[in-house]
Order: sequence, then structure tokens, then C-alpha cells
Amino acid sequence: MPELPEVETVRRGLLKIAKGRRINTIDVYYGKTITNDVEEFRQALIGQTIEDIDRRGKYLLFRFSNNLTMVSHLRMEGQYFSQPIGGPIDKHTHVVFQFTDGTELCYHDTRKFGRMTLVRTGDEMQVGGLKTIGPEPTPETFKLDFFRDELKKSRGKIKPFLLNQRHVAGLGNIYADEVLWMSRINPEQPANSLTDQQIKNLHANIIKELAQAIKYKGTTVHTFANAFGDAGGFQERLNAYGHGGDRCPRCGTKMVKIKVAQRGTTYCPHCQPLREDLP
Repeated sequence: MPELPEVETVRRGLLKIAKGRRINTIDVYYGKTITNDVEEFRQALIGQTIEDIDRRGKYLLFRFSNNLTMVSHLRMEGQYFSQPIGGPIDKHTHVVFQFTDGTELCYHDTRKFGRMTLVRTGDEMQVGGLKTIGPEPTPETFKLDFFRDELKKSRGKIKPFLLNQRHVAGLGNIYADEVLWMSRINPEQPANSLTDQQIKNLHANIIKELAQAIKYKGTTVHTFANAFGDAGGFQERLNAYGHGGDRCPRCGTKMVKIKVAQRGTTYCPHCQPLREDLP
């Protein structure tokens, strides 16, 4: 599933190929992609202009000229791309927005899990996971005191804690492994057992790592591509995720891959020991 850096990369591409375009017509080939009534969705947006595209966590927010917002969640493999009107449409292209400038924005999703929901602007935070989403991982919004309080309230393992979007928005499996490796924290360490220094390090590394991943336009592991069809560049800079069996770049110990909360999880047993001497 695309995580925050990948979705932000898609958003920046969409600003170049969709912002300011006026919709002439909309073709929907897989109705379940739209959570609204499909015809009402079409009629509400035909003739409208995409004024801006925002992001919250892993959700894209298309802002339209008639005070409507389309919440788009890419889920596993959703992708947007632009082409001239009349370009090839394959069986995995489920929604096509045709613009008056002769281009069209296509939504492609081989797994068919992605969804689009149209709401009044201002009501978008009532859609799905946005209802309970945590702060964006930036210095301005992701406060250390909030993070510390959330950790102290949790008896669960730190890896699933980080994957819970209530605590911090946008982290997924890739970047959770990375920030735990950076912070020398075992993925099975109870969240409420972290030392104050570990909390500070983890908080800082979350902000730093996601900013770096955005800088390098996200991580391509399987199929992620930006709105221009280009792969991300951050996969070459991963230290933990996908490196089970490899040598730790920090200490040379063989990296181990296990399952934590049903998710493949890679860590260094030397750099990230599980602390069991807890009070």
C-alpha cells in the first residue's frame, strides 16, 4: 500500500496534470470504485474545475469549484495517469475524467481496492479513516508530548502502534521498519516501555525519514509509480525493509525477518534487542 511519501509524490504530480482542468465528462468502468451513487457522482462533477489537490495521511483530497471534495484512497495499487483523450484504456482502468483541454485523467487499479468518495468540502474528515487520523509527521503538527502520551497509554507492541493511523498519519510497513531500525528499537518492544530517549529518537526519526522519502519521490517495491509513470527513488536507501537475511549496514549482523501483527517485519537482532528487564 502506498504510504505517505508515495501519496504525497502522487499529489505533486497531479497538481501538474490535473489542477485547473475543467471536467467535460466522466467514464466509470468499475462502479465500486465510487462509494457514492455513480450517476450522482458524475453529474456533480461534470463541468467543474479541479481547483487544488491536498493530502491528509494516505488520502488525496481533490478540491472542486462547486465546493465539493473527492476523497481518493489508493489502497494497494491505485494509480493516476494522464493521456490525450482517446488513449488506450485497459481492463484495470476504472475511472476516466476527460478534461476540456483535450487530456484525460485515468485511475488504474489492478486490485480494485481503491475508492473515491465525494462530499461537501468541510465534511471530508468524516470519511473512513479520516475520522480518527492522527497528526501529520511534521515538526509543526506532530508534537513530542502527544507522541509520548500515546505511547504510555499503549500496552501493545511498538510496530503495530506505529501502523495505527490514530497515532501518526501516513506510516506503513516500510517506514515503520525503517524508523525502528534508525532508532534501535525492537519491533516487538511494548510501546509503553520505551525510554524517554528512545521516544525522542523515534519521534525525530519519523519526521526525518518521511521527509527524506518524499524528497526522493517515495519507494517502489512492487508497482508504485507517480502520476507520470516513474518509479520512486527511495528504495535504494532502505536499511531494514526488504533486507531480511542481509547484513545490517550499521553493525554487520544478519538481519532477521519475522511476522509482527501479521506483517512482515525486518530488524537487526544486535542493534534492536528486545528489552526484557522491565519493571
